[in-house]
Amino acid sequence: MECPTKLFYTGKADYANSSQDNSFLAALAEGGYQVGALACLMYPDGIKVDAPDHASQVRQTQALLAQEDVTIYEAAFEAQGLFVRVDILRKRGPCIELIEVKAKSIDGSLAVSSNFRNSKGEIASAYLSYLRDIAFQTHVARLAYPSFEFHSFLMLADKSKSATVEGLNQCFPVKRESTGGRQIKVSVAPGTAQRSGEPILTAMNVDGLVQDILGGTLSVLNQAHPLAEAVDLLAKAYREDQRLGPVPSKACTTCEFKTTHPPVSGEPRSGFHECWKAAFQWEDSDFKDSTVLDLWNFAKKDALIAQGVLKLKQLTEEDLGFDGSEVGPDGMSRKHRQWFQASGQWPGGGDYFLDTAGLASSMKSWRYPLHFIDFETCAVAIPFNAGHRPYETVAFQFSHHVMQADGSVNHQSQFLKAEPGFNPNLEFLRALRRALSGDEGTIFRWATHENTVLNHLRLQLMAEQSQPADAQALIDFIESITVRNEDGVDLEGPRAMVDLCKLAERFYFHPATRGSSSLKKVLPALMRSSTFLRELYGAPNYASPTMPSLNLKQSMTWWVQDEDGSIRDPYTLLPPVFADLSPEELANLDADSGEELKEGGAAMAAYARLQFETLDPRERDAIQNALLRYCELDTLAMVMAVQAWQAR
Repeated sequence: MECPTKLFYTGKADYANSSQDNSFLAALAEGGYQVGALACLMYPDGIKVDAPDHASQVRQTQALLAQEDVTIYEAAFEAQGLFVRVDILRKRGPCIELIEVKAKSIDGSLAVSSNFRNSKGEIASAYLSYLRDIAFQTHVARLAYPSFEFHSFLMLADKSKSATVEGLNQCFPVKRESTGGRQIKVSVAPGTAQRSGEPILTAMNVDGLVQDILGGTLSVLNQAHPLAEAVDLLAKAYREDQRLGPVPSKACTTCEFKTTHPPVSGEPRSGFHECWKAAFQWEDSDFKDSTVLDLWNFAKKDALIAQGVLKLKQLTEEDLGFDGSEVGPDGMSRKHRQWFQASGQWPGGGDYFLDTAGLASSMKSWRYPLHFIDFETCAVAIPFNAGHRPYETVAFQFSHHVMQADGSVNHQSQFLKAEPGFNPNLEFLRALRRALSGDEGTIFRWATHENTVLNHLRLQLMAEQSQPADAQALIDFIESITVRNEDGVDLEGPRAMVDLCKLAERFYFHPATRGSSSLKKVLPALMRSSTFLRELYGAPNYASPTMPSLNLKQSMTWWVQDEDGSIRDPYTLLPPVFADLSPEELANLDADSGEELKEGGAAMAAYARLQFETLDPRERDAIQNALLRYCELDTLAMVMAVQAWQAR
């Protein structure tokens, strides 16, 4: 469904495939392994199909289905060259339930349509891939056993339910099957089945939605086919190793079969480059130009590609809907940033654009000392404590830098609590309140994450049946530094955090960021563009008596130039969070693991490993120390941004 051309690349060792590198950590961070194990406990009489190959798995399933009543884990079906595994199968006489388990949430108190359909009555995009998954399983199972009656279910974490026992989160430890391995085995702690409490997973019957999918059409190479016909077409191409397409689209942006440049001899092949060469008769030299896939925050890339507008330099103001207006007192609009990126032109020329007047206007309201904070959080599928619901926010780490009016900088405080089975939220809030309550200085965040997290923690506190003695003080603190919406009205605390990401988006543009205002993109650009940062951080001044660090024991130089003249991304100067993963794998985890992980994917995966994996104490310390260093650099990067802008 993503792209039929991928069928040609998948499973071939000579093609780059980034999804193979990060899937196990992403699944661990999202709680998929534990949810699957918990689901099986709800059907404790199940028999697992564990044969070593497809043919024997199908035979084992067939033998089990000869029983009148049976529950099977990972049942295998094959028909007409199609093969599926079913998470949980329940057979009762001629009726079979197919249950697909996902680490996704629903509200079980609502009807199926309210969970899975949007306001237009269409299947909601957030659940479409999961429903197609169970629909395909149903299709193959019916082909294999036409005499049975099949019913389709999605089993998901139910946010309308609360855990009724303490420590359920810790009942599913995981272990990698080999050092550096990508396979994870989940074990179930003894007695878990008896003490798991009321179910927090709900299996919802999705027969109607599955029937809509099976009775509908699928588009293959921009041509609609009845589902069965489309499946046969795709299966035939895969079986005969035929390349379908390509039909390039904006989906090529996240293609896993893509290298960062046309590969040279001995490197993995790039499916992306082969597709674009075949579709547009491009040569390797064409890829030296930025493509419309690189255009920041533009929704109509498919229309541009269909028109043959493939490179940024081909774009016109009309293509972007840009009226040519000058940057106003509120800074750049989205259209300004897109046009600057496409045209390579901006007010004043030079290597980058900095709206000094706009920044100066914003800075007038800042109060010293300046506080810079960054959080690392996760949302666990299986709660730590009784009374808590699936996917409630868990805040396990923050870093905090302070800048004084004289420009001095200090890594003043930090917090990390990753002991297995301990919910750190209360300690996190108390530590943050202590860190920020000594003065009335301006507090900075980068983007919306910190504001969102604190508002979630506020609601958690208010919902607690047994509130701690300082609950109201913590709630008052949160309300004082956040912006929230109540009944359609925006409420802003007297010391509400300032979003530096918004300032970057409005007042700073560097072509190296490709239009993005993400901190991970802005920091390397600032290192290239700021003389002040080069002079201050080009010497080992950080983690010295004049600029203390809580984690780095030796003075650090952050501005480092490579032999080719390029400036190193400061994040590459730190050891990786996981010693057994390459920097490329960690980058893939952050970049490609989905909306829920975003740029904190590596930290979430690290926290999950600290929670659920049996680790050598030295490895546990190494991961925790790496988390502390990376979070420290996140707030230092915010400091660097302000320093660069102030030194304009």
